[in-house]
Amino acid sequence: MKKDNRSYYDDFAGWYEKERHHGYHAFLDRLQVELAQPISRGKAVLEIGCGTGMILKEIAPLASSAIGVDISQGMLLKARSRGLAVAQGSATDLPFGDETFDAVYSFKVLAHVADISKAMSEVERVLRPGGQAVLEFYNRRSLRYFIKSLKPAHRISATTTDEQVYTRYDSLDDVRSYLPQGLRLEGVRGIRVFTPFAQVHHVPGLRRVMASAERFARDFKPTAHLGGFLVVLLRKA
Repeated sequence: MKKDNRSYYDDFAGWYEKERHHGYHAFLDRLQVELAQPISRGKAVLEIGCGTGMILKEIAPLASSAIGVDISQGMLLKARSRGLAVAQGSATDLPFGDETFDAVYSFKVLAHVADISKAMSEVERVLRPGGQAVLEFYNRRSLRYFIKSLKPAHRISATTTDEQVYTRYDSLDDVRSYLPQGLRLEGVRGIRVFTPFAQVHHVPGLRRVMASAERFARDFKPTAHLGGFLVVLLRKA
């Protein structure tokens, strides 16, 4: 049975960082931080779906100001314990005024937002003219999608699996169709192009090889479009 997003992530909050500090998940975080850093230095920044603050804690020291928003109070409790500025709210109804931010980024979140066109309109609304956004989607044309379709449900708490939250997989053309007129696509990056299973990043020799291959593939145009996590680089006109 599906859960509403707030209940799902409140349930997930206690387990969220269980595997995030090493191996595959820590590596993904580094690849994502590296994409958010260039648009964040010296800027007013918003993270949509900040969770417990794993990305925000790396970005906040670089920014002139940085705040995260998340639907889950359980996630936000951990983020606040890190001393981060956060607010409760939805990607489809951001609790901020028009043209508040120079930069917006979001990872692992927008694939779980059903009204994605509304979320994209909110990104455009809160961005200042010329502002940039780095937004991640789940890629339907990827090895990750194929592997995911074969694997059993993953347990995120004692009572909940990852099949109990709304999840959408998109092509790049799908993502383009969600963008309001004021957001211009400037580039595409791909995260997790070659990795078949997270466990390969726990094997010392193989881990280094996979890390090098994934970092190259992320930024190389022919392979970036195959990333399990499809990241679009946008600018507000």
